[in-house]
Amino acid sequence: MPDLTLDDDRATGAWVAPLISTLLTLPACLAAWFFGGFSAMACDACDGTEADRFEASYAVAFPVLLGGLGVALLLTAASWALPWERRTTGRRVGVALAAPALVPCVCVVFAALVEWP
Repeated sequence: MPDLTLDDDRATGAWVAPLISTLLTLPACLAAWFFGGFSAMACDACDGTEADRFEASYAVAFPVLLGGLGVALLLTAASWALPWERRTTGRRVGVALAAPALVPCVCVVFAALVEWP
């Protein structure tokens, strides 16, 4: 007869790091997305070469912003998806911390890529 007893390898409070990550990352991603979307209007009054430079740099920077925010959201999902066992506690906490930390980094990269007027 197989042994059907459960190992008590489950980490207590394993949901805390993913929850905090979710509560920080989702609003930060939304704010960064609004910042990136509304920054397209920064050069509405520009004309000529200044507008061309801004639009060309924005066309590169906005997909970079969206990709970085997507990675942050994937990291948040990964922090929930990791097994809730003691042996994966370090990985789960690390991934959960990396997600909200990535959002400001992506915003800085976005702002550096755009040639502001």
